[in-house]
Amino acid sequence: MSKESIRALIVDDEPAARSLLRKMLLAETGITVAGECRDGDEAVRWLEENDADLVFLDIQMPQLDGFQVMAQTDPEDLPPVVFVTAYDEFAVQAFNVQAWDYLLKPFDAERLRETLARVRRRLGERDRSPIPERLSGFLRELAQSPPVERLAVRKGRARVTIRVEDVRWIEADSNYVRLHLPEATYLARTSLSALENKLDRRRFVRIHRSAIVNVDRICKMESTGHGDMLLTLDNGKQLNLSRRYRARLERVIEPLA
Repeated sequence: MSKESIRALIVDDEPAARSLLRKMLLAETGITVAGECRDGDEAVRWLEENDADLVFLDIQMPQLDGFQVMAQTDPEDLPPVVFVTAYDEFAVQAFNVQAWDYLLKPFDAERLRETLARVRRRLGERDRSPIPERLSGFLRELAQSPPVERLAVRKGRARVTIRVEDVRWIEADSNYVRLHLPEATYLARTSLSALENKLDRRRFVRIHRSAIVNVDRICKMESTGHGDMLLTLDNGKQLNLSRRYRARLERVIEPLA
């Protein structure tokens, strides 16, 4: 059964392109524009904090391009993607990573309608369909680099280096992240997902949309009902583990009877 209402996110660095697509989408029945992002970094942050059924994702953008947005977004936060591009050669790449469709600029209302019809058909099957293997492989390949062991963070006008293993936990703070260490807290301009992709997933685990924890610092785990848990760190700090992310933690901390 097709989905009746679709919440769409528009990601494009060109204001005129965003405006045109927004007007075309709003002219269609059952479409809501849930948000707009001006670049890839903004898109990654938006997807961490909000839900959408579909993303219209420009490929060529400064900072992060469309493919990098996919790589830096948690697969559980990544809705189906329709790539938007002005270049034919990117269409091949789009289908190689199992994008649901692509729109070649300039496109008209009829072409957009074809895309929406295809999306509606596939959304009806989405609950029964895992993330396509080629897409999963592509994202793994993009993110496949050795985890960092040190980070350089700004302190005043200088930068200081910190050992990643000393970080207790990390929280999202608007366009920044806060890294909590035993002796200090540092603010860095990046997204939580971008930093997560650089860390060792066996040690640093996402426990919430806005938090990552160093599992070596967890000393107690308590159920709070409905699948959620309360984690206590070695300094007494308590963090909430959302049931959505519980399986990730249990992959690296085996619960015994």
